[in-house]
Amino acid sequence: MVVLLEQLTSDFPGAPGRQGPGRSAFPGPCRSGAPPHHQEPQMTTKTLTEQTGARTEEAASLIGDARERIDALDDRIIGLIQERMAVSAVIQEARITSGGRRVNLAREMDVLAHYRDALGKPGTALAMTMLELCRGRV
Repeated sequence: MVVLLEQLTSDFPGAPGRQGPGRSAFPGPCRSGAPPHHQEPQMTTKTLTEQTGARTEEAASLIGDARERIDALDDRIIGLIQERMAVSAVIQEARITSGGRRVNLAREMDVLAHYRDALGKPGTALAMTMLELCRGRV
């Protein structure tokens, strides 16, 4: 079962929303409360149907609402990835401090398999990108 409207929160210190308003654990663009880094595009005289590619006003309205929801979901996904990056940094630091390696390749293979099983072949590429983000800089 997928819950799309649930508000996600976390008690982890690096979690989004735990750094204060408009601040995130990692720099980068994010629409979730961060001040805009660029000017909003000027409104044009295009109709809603022209803006969305829909053929009716009803469809254009539906598309506009769905796009807003997608933007909100993207913000949550970015926030979750930033939180995962913070948790990964804690794990890597603990490994290094104990004399181990920064990356556990067996664990990464488990993560790749998990994403592949859940999302198919594109899940593997998504997991690879996420793991690359979470490894940090050497």
